[in-house]
Amino acid sequence: MENQIEEIKRKIDIVEFIGSFITLKKAGRNFKAVCPFHQEKSPSFVVSPERGIWHCFGACGEGGDVIKFLMKWENITFIEALKELAKKTGVKLTLNKISFEDKIWQKKERYIGMNQLAGEFFHYILNKTDFGKKASQYLKTRLLNQSIIDKFELGYSPSSWDSLKLFLKKKKFEEEEMLENGLLVKSERGSYYDRFRGRLMFPLKDSRNNVLGFSGRILNGSGKEAKYINTPETPIYHKRESLFGINLAVEEIKKQKNVFIVEGELDMITPFQHGLSNFVAIKGTALTNEQLKLLKRYTDKITLMMDADVAGIESIKRGIDEAEKFDFEIRVVTIDFAKDPDEALKKDPDKFKKLITKSVPIYDFLIETAQKRYPEESAFAKKKIGEEVIPMIEKISNPIVRTFYIKKLAGILEVSENTVENIIRQLKIKKKQLSLNKIKYNKPVEDSRELTIDKYALSVVFQSEDPNIIYRNVFEVLKPEYFLHPSYEKICSLFFEEIEKNGKIDINHFGKKLPDELRPIFDEIFLFASTDHNLSNESLDRLINEIKRYYFKRELKKILSEEETEEKKKQLKKISENLKEIEKKLISL
Repeated sequence: MENQIEEIKRKIDIVEFIGSFITLKKAGRNFKAVCPFHQEKSPSFVVSPERGIWHCFGACGEGGDVIKFLMKWENITFIEALKELAKKTGVKLTLNKISFEDKIWQKKERYIGMNQLAGEFFHYILNKTDFGKKASQYLKTRLLNQSIIDKFELGYSPSSWDSLKLFLKKKKFEEEEMLENGLLVKSERGSYYDRFRGRLMFPLKDSRNNVLGFSGRILNGSGKEAKYINTPETPIYHKRESLFGINLAVEEIKKQKNVFIVEGELDMITPFQHGLSNFVAIKGTALTNEQLKLLKRYTDKITLMMDADVAGIESIKRGIDEAEKFDFEIRVVTIDFAKDPDEALKKDPDKFKKLITKSVPIYDFLIETAQKRYPEESAFAKKKIGEEVIPMIEKISNPIVRTFYIKKLAGILEVSENTVENIIRQLKIKKKQLSLNKIKYNKPVEDSRELTIDKYALSVVFQSEDPNIIYRNVFEVLKPEYFLHPSYEKICSLFFEEIEKNGKIDINHFGKKLPDELRPIFDEIFLFASTDHNLSNESLDRLINEIKRYYFKRELKKILSEEETEEKKKQLKKISENLKEIEKKLISL
């Protein structure tokens, strides 16, 4: 298994592979990019082609190899990533050793398989049994043809309390598994029954066509039951990551360089039936960070087609914050002759198709909406428009775009641009004050200069063309215990041992031999000198002496805290002399 993993990694050029997802730029011997796993402006993501590793020195601090990158990018398990890369490289995998992660993968695969069977069960009930006739008739009234029903694998869940449960039990699934996977509900008495009963069923798939969950729509509710019920949060289904229809829309999204976002399943399905395949649906909520991150893989442009009611507009506003972080071009289409895309296409398909070519930028839409709400030419109306729109303009990250809309809004409100800018400044100050008042529980601890110097000096050694030569210059005057971090000390000790044993060292081989707990730390150290910081202009001699100074200061502090003895006095004197000597050297450098 290990050999197969190494074979896969050898066959993949990490720069070419990661470069197919994000833009990499040459930075000395390495490559840099803006990290794709958190929002940042300055590039902190570093890739080493010679060692086949990457690391983010920004907020997320992630790092690893091509396998870890694919896991993070696709949000998949180790085995899933390994299987995909094995297919890409032509390596035949034999998964005979099961790790903890493998077990997670096995559960995920099993639950996806369970959902696939459940979907086939619902689809069969809809199309082949008398139970599904009512749902079939309903779909006819919605003008959906059979090919579309089959394409989306629509189904029907019988009104029975246990039909799906009994079916899956025959397929060797346990009730507890079905419960955890969201297909069953547990009663107060401890019995299990089907979650979905008497509903039109929509399979919820990911971009890889895996069935992760379901949405069930009641056909003719009395008002006592929810119109839709959905799979709850499970080990494989997470609502915040779900985009209905993404499995069928991906290729067209990439081709059109645009994605239309609607609110319900039928609002995605009906356009698809009319040849409009770059539509996806969200579950009646604002766009989430996870959904936008997924879409960013395929396009830089999103077009919103939310309901033109108050709730729809508020949903649009909530999505702006997240979308701005990803630097999307956001546009809006307003349907003025129907309540949603499904109804619009039934009324006038040609009119709808023309309409979607006339989308407007999100901020123009918000301004126009506010003007319609307050059409009066009064100071009060202008004030209300400003109160609605200015907080939205304040969120615009691009200064050119922000200036454009400040100018436009100032003209509408009949005030100076400075007035609008002052209100925006006040909003920013208020937001900053609010954020300062909040307790920041998980604030990352920044490295001290001492730790930074340690890391940088080691990185220079490990990244050097010949570490064996620079070793003689650096580590003849430095000892492992001089380094503040215990892991750095351990890595140095092992580094010394390797050189003393063999007379030379191969950095790549050394990195692979390290214990599992030290390997990611070594990778981070190795790439550190490729990042932007204020140490790059400092000489190596100065850094070495600073490391020694910090070490002797720690020792001095330690001795002063202990009980005074003759031996301690001697040690104190020696350390003080060493410190004076180092201070002189630092002054002269």
